[in-house]
Amino acid sequence: MTEHLDRKEAEDRLFKAIEDTRVGMLGVSGGEPRHMQPMTAFVEREAGELWFYTYRDTDLMRDVNGSGGHHAMFCVISKDREVYACLGGELEEHFDRERMERYWNPVVAAWYPEGKDDPRLTLMRMRLDDAQIWISEAGPVRFAFEIAKANATHEQPDLGDRANIKF
Repeated sequence: MTEHLDRKEAEDRLFKAIEDTRVGMLGVSGGEPRHMQPMTAFVEREAGELWFYTYRDTDLMRDVNGSGGHHAMFCVISKDREVYACLGGELEEHFDRERMERYWNPVVAAWYPEGKDDPRLTLMRMRLDDAQIWISEAGPVRFAFEIAKANATHEQPDLGDRANIKF
């Protein structure tokens, strides 16, 4: 992987992947060890934020609220398998009725059967600090060629670009 992507291109590819895929793995750093869990992200590009629905009584919320916010990681792979990314930032509970209305949809409603007015329902905001992004548009033919070339030359295959972004 090389680092040829400029910041704007990398951000555009990252946010498009999250908007198209929506689901990634979210987990907090530090504290009691827990596995990451699948969560649906709603992107606010200009603010550099991701928003998630959850219940107030989940393990994730207990970890976040125990310290008034917590460093977290959100990992996503695009549907076309061209973009792989890990985003880091501060995760905190942030109930916001306007956003609750804006992002509510039939998929969200399926996970929260008591609806938007359920007193247990809240939102989490992840204020992004940084992201590492890997982009590969190799396709199966180029992938096979690069693997064969790497084995013949004892050099690593060149299958795409990588970018590091600070928000």
